[in-house]
Amino acid sequence: MRPPFATLCQVYTLLLYFLVVYVHETEDRLRVHITDAEKQRWEVPYDLLPREQPPKAIKKSVGKTGEIPFAFASSETKSAGSELIFSYISDPFSFSVKRKSNGQTLFDSSSDKSDPYGNLVFKDQYIEISTKLPKDASLYGLGENTQPHGIKLHPNDPYTIYTADQSAINLNMDLYGSHPVYMDLRNVGGEVTSHGVLLLNSNGMDVVYRGNSLTYKIIGGVLDFYFFAGPSPLSVVDQYTQLVGRPAPMPYWALGFHQCRWGYKNVSVTEAVVENYRKAKIPLDVIWNDDDHMDAAKDFTLDPINFPRPKLLSFLEKVHSRGMKYIVLTDPGIGVDESYGVFQRGMKDDVFIKYDGEPFLAQVWPGPVYFPDFLNPKTVAWWTDEIKRFRELVPIDGLWIDMNEPSNFCSGKCKIVKGRPCPGDPGWDCCLDCVNITTTRWDDPPYKINVSGVHAALGFKTIATSATHYNGVLEYDAHSLYGFSHTIATHKAFRALDEKRPFILTRSTFVGSGHYAAHWTGDNKGTWENLKYSISTMLNFGIFGVPMVGSDICGFYPAPTEELCNRWIELGAFYPFSRDHANFYSPSQELYVWDSVAESARNALGMRYKLLPYLYTLNYEAHISGAPIARPVFFSFPNFTESYGLSTQFLLGSSVMVSPVLKKGTSKVKALFPPGTWYNLFDMTKTVIGKGQRVTLDAPLHEINVHVYQNTILPMQQGGMTSKEARTTPFSLVVTFPSGASKGDARGKLYLDDDELPEMKLGNGYSTYIDFYATVNEKTVKVWSDVQEGKYALQKGWAVEKVTVLGLEGIGGSLAVDIDGMPVSDTSSVEFYASEQYHLEKLEGDSQKKGMMVEVRGLELPLGKKFSMSWKMGI
Repeated sequence: MRPPFATLCQVYTLLLYFLVVYVHETEDRLRVHITDAEKQRWEVPYDLLPREQPPKAIKKSVGKTGEIPFAFASSETKSAGSELIFSYISDPFSFSVKRKSNGQTLFDSSSDKSDPYGNLVFKDQYIEISTKLPKDASLYGLGENTQPHGIKLHPNDPYTIYTADQSAINLNMDLYGSHPVYMDLRNVGGEVTSHGVLLLNSNGMDVVYRGNSLTYKIIGGVLDFYFFAGPSPLSVVDQYTQLVGRPAPMPYWALGFHQCRWGYKNVSVTEAVVENYRKAKIPLDVIWNDDDHMDAAKDFTLDPINFPRPKLLSFLEKVHSRGMKYIVLTDPGIGVDESYGVFQRGMKDDVFIKYDGEPFLAQVWPGPVYFPDFLNPKTVAWWTDEIKRFRELVPIDGLWIDMNEPSNFCSGKCKIVKGRPCPGDPGWDCCLDCVNITTTRWDDPPYKINVSGVHAALGFKTIATSATHYNGVLEYDAHSLYGFSHTIATHKAFRALDEKRPFILTRSTFVGSGHYAAHWTGDNKGTWENLKYSISTMLNFGIFGVPMVGSDICGFYPAPTEELCNRWIELGAFYPFSRDHANFYSPSQELYVWDSVAESARNALGMRYKLLPYLYTLNYEAHISGAPIARPVFFSFPNFTESYGLSTQFLLGSSVMVSPVLKKGTSKVKALFPPGTWYNLFDMTKTVIGKGQRVTLDAPLHEINVHVYQNTILPMQQGGMTSKEARTTPFSLVVTFPSGASKGDARGKLYLDDDELPEMKLGNGYSTYIDFYATVNEKTVKVWSDVQEGKYALQKGWAVEKVTVLGLEGIGGSLAVDIDGMPVSDTSSVEFYASEQYHLEKLEGDSQKKGMMVEVRGLELPLGKKFSMSWKMGI
């Protein structure tokens, strides 16, 4: 539910050219909307991204010639509860936003003579506005791009925002997504605050970050700023996703491992991949087909020779019987073919983008194509029908929508050449007859943004920007919305066709895409550099409200080395979206191809599948609050300034830290540990006492370092070859106290539901939510739960069979257990096991004992009932 509109709004017309509206939409969200005072300008459509309309201004007296008239929607000067304060100067116009609690200026568009930028410029096809920034502010976001310097924005790096089919190997370049939002983290005298700034504008833009200032150079639309007060990084993402849409709930199986390749040329090859994973005992939940399954690369078709329907259905029956899933690719370009039913129905319904009144001709994998106009309601209905028809043909479990920037292998106005094969060989060479379009101000605007890093034409290898959508909307304005509108249409189709939770993977994204789909980071390269870059891109998308994200494991092309693939699956096993995917022209790189990689996969994915209850709970938290699944370390440790630029490690949730090897030829990793006790999840006797220092960890070829922080209760299961199998295994809890604790507490949570249901929520009878608590005090350890909606977990028979407590002073005895307040008299099956724990220094010659790991086994604690267990520590 979106919040009520305005606690305050004031409206001004200024300089006779533009209208400024500022609105306190909530206590922690301020909107500043600047548009033309005389005529309507393009904005992100309100039906595409639902939000409140700005209030209408009522002009008052004009006054003397040359004076600026004012109009008010309210006579109030401030909102009583708002943390953000708006103020302005009328001549020359500028505005600022300050934080009420500490007086910090968060945004200031005024310009001094010494500044390398000027005042606000507001023209038809060029808008420029800047803000001053303190030198010590750390900024994150403004994407999608591959950032070689890590997650922090780097002064003087280019940040161009315009969707383009440019592979992720290109550094500092506009890639597949458009996310004009940033997070600002400040530490002033030990007081840490964070806020967010969204410029909701779909037109192309350059953003110039100089370290102490930020300048937007936009080629159209309006200035529609949203400021989010924070003050924590998590609260910024919460406030942001409250506006743009909470992340989509993911089905449980989507958190399993996925295998894909462009080049599984027939059903038998695809089936062999599944069987080879099974033989290698590597977990696998989802098998994918790229466009290989299609007839001549045409959407919603099957290759009658290589993917005959009876053989494919037989294969999928086996896949589905194991609890596995099947997903295929589609592209938006619809092949121009009079015998092709999808094309015929699209032409009949008039669903394609136009140029000079005719469907705009482009080229993608099928050869000549037309692009559906997803801004047109008729197109959404047609798309839904085509998905319905295909699902009746093939029981797919989700859909992969690719090439939706949109990508075009040609540029300009094109026509089909009779007698010329199209597509040719290779299929990405333009085989149409095309001429450049430079005659309009839309195709050749006065300001050239840095498209593709070379100031390419806006229509280069995409739709001409003077082409038109539904109701005459120009591609110039709507270009970066194409993948977003495609995603929404696909999501609507799945929701309309059945009552299952949709899974959609999209390449091109915009503000709000996470509300509908997951994302992978596109075409990357099998190099050590690309392995490292994947972390920053993943973390950025968590900030963008797209928490289900990951990169192609082992690289999309050309061919990874065996060592690199070992290290990549160790990292990729902990991406929120974990998928191996490779190029048609690359050799096979499935995880079973090398014995060493298979071993690394079993280790890393084995841990992932044990952590599925934790990951699924993070999925729920993302859905209700926007909280990223994978997040920068500073999210949990905002006072730890050394983590502000940390781009080689990350957190899953608040307390599981992943520290991968990112360099060739090493069996060590230097990991940065925030203050506190950290326990190695693969060997919980290994303890690191973090003091804000880097610690050298052993990292043999088949091992990755994953640590859980103190004061945590981590729900786990025993794993399995599929997520369906893993869900049937008993639960365990890992409770962490500071090492050697005589006093402490810990907390955790667990969400469980029927993941086939479209909604992810409590109160429907098919979900359970549990809070776990633990304390150690006066030699007594206590672990207990508080249950909401326990019926579902009880029906499933889920129970905790083991509790592992880390960091205690001594072992246990005299166990007392109660369930729903009733004492359990027979605990004879319960056993205590204890192991000594050592700091990392133990590995370097220090034999001093630091704590105990105590396991309580043989428990039968129903997850659907409140339980409590306690025991006295013996030394």
